[in-house]
Amino acid sequence: MDVSTASPRQVRAAIARGEITGNTASLCPGYAQANLVILPKDWAFDFLLFGLRNKQACPILEVLDPGDPISKVIAPGADVRDELPRYRLWLGGELVEEPTDIRHLWRDDLVSFYLGCSFSFDDALRAAGLPVRHQEMGVNVPMYRTKLPAAPAGRLHGPLVVSMRPMPPELVAKAHLVSGDFAEAHGAPVHAGDPAAIGIVDLDHPEYGDAVEVRPGEVPVFWACGVTPQAAVAASRVELALTHAPGHMFITDIKAEELGHKALVACG
Repeated sequence: MDVSTASPRQVRAAIARGEITGNTASLCPGYAQANLVILPKDWAFDFLLFGLRNKQACPILEVLDPGDPISKVIAPGADVRDELPRYRLWLGGELVEEPTDIRHLWRDDLVSFYLGCSFSFDDALRAAGLPVRHQEMGVNVPMYRTKLPAAPAGRLHGPLVVSMRPMPPELVAKAHLVSGDFAEAHGAPVHAGDPAAIGIVDLDHPEYGDAVEVRPGEVPVFWACGVTPQAAVAASRVELALTHAPGHMFITDIKAEELGHKALVACG
């Protein structure tokens, strides 16, 4: 299969067969991708409230019924249990495993949340003449925990996580305009410039993903990131959670440019 021309359905099928296990940053150009959080029903309302209070980091695209692993809206018929390249299993807030399939972990009380992802606007940035360094380098996007707190909800609390794309300073305003059209995929940046201002000590050592080159004269630009829930799972010591591994996203059947309209449908 030529992944450069394959449809999202074909790519997800290859993922389910174990043929694709890497990050999804360059797969299915033009299609929206999604973060994933799966929690026991007892935690589902807290997380729904967390998403509503932190919409830029956690834009909710679809929520499945307890025990139902099949998408109805963003990729009808897709199975949440094996159509992501890599997952994370959290127990008591500790990361214990990164499986490529979670069928053996499935329970009837699990509720799945799909969240918008910044990979959805990377192609629009490139089309506008803006650099997308992680795609240029063929690596995962760098992601960092900040000192900025996410808004707490019920038992959930934790820091905001951001992704970073370096830009020439004269293009930062354009990056705001282009990504700002993707409100359901984190929207415009939350910070540009000095990383220390938001508590990032070393750009060369991201907590998630891979470091990328920041060239002379460029400034780092930071977007709210869908890994924020994973930081909350850890900080709140959730008894059980399943998430995507950072950068290993769910590829939807929705064109990125249609995401806002489809997300309204998904959320009722």
